[in-house]
Amino acid sequence: MTRGSTTSAGAGDPGAVLTPAGNVAGPLDPSVPPPPVGVPVPEGHVRIGVAIPVPEPYAASLVRARLHADDPLARTIPPHITLLPPTDIPEGALPDVQDHLASIAAEQRPFVVELQGTDTFRPISPVVFIQVSTGIDACTALQAAVNDGPVSQRLRFPFHPHVTLAHAVEESALDEAADAMADFDAVFAVAHFCLYEHGEDGIWRDVSTYALTS
Repeated sequence: MTRGSTTSAGAGDPGAVLTPAGNVAGPLDPSVPPPPVGVPVPEGHVRIGVAIPVPEPYAASLVRARLHADDPLARTIPPHITLLPPTDIPEGALPDVQDHLASIAAEQRPFVVELQGTDTFRPISPVVFIQVSTGIDACTALQAAVNDGPVSQRLRFPFHPHVTLAHAVEESALDEAADAMADFDAVFAVAHFCLYEHGEDGIWRDVSTYALTS
């Protein structure tokens, strides 16, 4: 794990955002608002997300680490690799989104992901995460396909596949989480992704599963 390896952008590109490895990933779009987290869902809308779930036994280890960091979201968000961030859509648009996701799954092949070690988005964002070391290209292609059609949107940050370990907690807790999980390693086949809905109780639940069948 390379704590704090994210650095500021070069003087020639003040809008650039750097990945944890220090590579310019692309510009931050300040016109794009943050995802609707912690705000009420508009009337007549549903809040959704799309993600690759991390399977057991790895998910339990990640939840325990997030709980140990006192992250309040540990019990509300299952460990995952985000494909579509929290997004509010009209309730009537949900069938179109489901059809869109089903058509993507039918065109995608299963692939292997390896999660290995920790890194951070600091100082850009107070996040410590598990790195995706294998399967980055496949995750990126799947994310690009999902972020199209009825849920097409500009992203505030460039896509960087990862699994959040701790977010918006004390700096010391971020450091401890990163150190504790520095040797984490998990390899698993990605044979499906899920559509999640945000419940009134604040919990994200998978409501549909889409098998990769190409």
